[in-house]
Amino acid sequence: MPRLLCTLAILWTTALCIPVAHATGFSSGSNQTGEKARFAPEQIVAFAKKVEKSLAEKGSRVAILARMGRPPSELPAGMHFTHVAFAVYSEITTTDGRKIPGYAIHNLYQRNKHPDVSDLVQDFPVDFFAAVAELEAGILIPSPELQKRLLALIASPTYQALHDPHYSVIANPYTLGRQNCTEFVLDVLHAAIYQTDDIERIKASERAYFVAQPVEVNPFKLMLGALFSAEVSTSDQPGPPVTATFEKIVEFLKQYDAGSEALTLLP
Repeated sequence: MPRLLCTLAILWTTALCIPVAHATGFSSGSNQTGEKARFAPEQIVAFAKKVEKSLAEKGSRVAILARMGRPPSELPAGMHFTHVAFAVYSEITTTDGRKIPGYAIHNLYQRNKHPDVSDLVQDFPVDFFAAVAELEAGILIPSPELQKRLLALIASPTYQALHDPHYSVIANPYTLGRQNCTEFVLDVLHAAIYQTDDIERIKASERAYFVAQPVEVNPFKLMLGALFSAEVSTSDQPGPPVTATFEKIVEFLKQYDAGSEALTLLP
């Protein structure tokens, strides 16, 4: 099963010289298989249901959902949520064959045994919050028009085509060659806004309009991370390293998508 990852905590802990053999233990952007849950199952289920209810009350057909895989104290400056994905209102088939309405979560996850490779994986809110550090959700709801475009794109071949399986936890959103979950979400947003599958046009737009988050890690420590952890790469960083974050995506959409809404949800 793929390991849930799109967290900058791996880079952070590696940069602080935590032994490489233990680096994967700081991943919090996987499907959390094998990771220890910090909350009781009933707490996780209740919170997942609250997230779904909040999305439904907003009339959201598709939203961007973020979670806290690591405590804020363990993350670099300017970073709070560690993994983002699309929550899409869907008809869900239960294990006993019933079909019920709910939200399917469309993620980019790292592979367990190959952390520098990612897959597009669908799971559900309970899975999404299964082993979070805090029961807190970031929710970004695009305007109705952009939701309509996103729904069409996620159901089209373009969604898969925008996925680059070459993973880096600090992928640069302005360049090609590496991708993480936040860059993938950003690429999909731009593809929907411009209704294009032209990745060069998408990257040109991101360079023009999206303000990336600087990765505030000592260059020497960053180099060590790139040398010893497969999921850390600087090959797509032509200058000081930058990456996309949920917070920066919120800033972008609030500026350029009139009618979008962001909120934070607690238990």
